[in-house]
Amino acid sequence: QLQASGGGLVRAGGSQTLSCTASGSIFSINVMGWYRQAPGMQREVVATISRRGNTFVVDSVKGRFTISRNGDKNTVYLQMNSLKAEDTAVYYCNAAAVGPSSRTDYWGQGTQVTVSS
Repeated sequence: QLQASGGGLVRAGGSQTLSCTASGSIFSINVMGWYRQAPGMQREVVATISRRGNTFVVDSVKGRFTISRNGDKNTVYLQMNSLKAEDTAVYYCNAAAVGPSSRTDYWGQGTQVTVSS
């Protein structure tokens, strides 16, 4: 189970932090991250962090968004700075158990981030 928090309305140039906590059978999870989906668009990856701490951030938010996790590795954060109108979307927390030939995804409920210009 994934419980996300954060989001809401923010002015362009502002900041927000999203958090997501995984609970339950999390021993198989080795990647957590954030995806987003704007109206009429496909869901896209924003940032991910592996159990080892390796991170990926999509080019469109690089330098503005930072993904991190707590020491227990069951909570991930997305710090979003210098927000732009185009960052407006529903943000989804993702946890994945990625194996050599398989992947199981778990999704949070989604949280709306609206950036006003």
